[in-house]
Amino acid sequence: MARIHNLKVLPEYFEEQMAGRKRFEIRKNDRDYQVGDQLNLREWDGKKYTGFCWIVWITYMTDYQQKPGYVVLGTTSENHDLLGDYGHNHD
Repeated sequence: MARIHNLKVLPEYFEEQMAGRKRFEIRKNDRDYQVGDQLNLREWDGKKYTGFCWIVWITYMTDYQQKPGYVVLGTTSENHDLLGDYGHNHD
């Protein structure tokens, strides 16, 4: 069953995800990420949350050439093929 993960993302990476230029996250796999899981990317300025959130879904996973315990998560903000029509949130 797909799960929801709330993740901190620095502004420079958050903006690239929103623009569609960055379609991956490199993360420590301490949450047992799975294809189909939802990631709530919450913009974090290093001290606090900014209030902006972007929702993406994991479409692919690999640990190829990563540090032990880390994974690359391929992401999409288009969710209709994965989990139904949940939409985007940027407020």
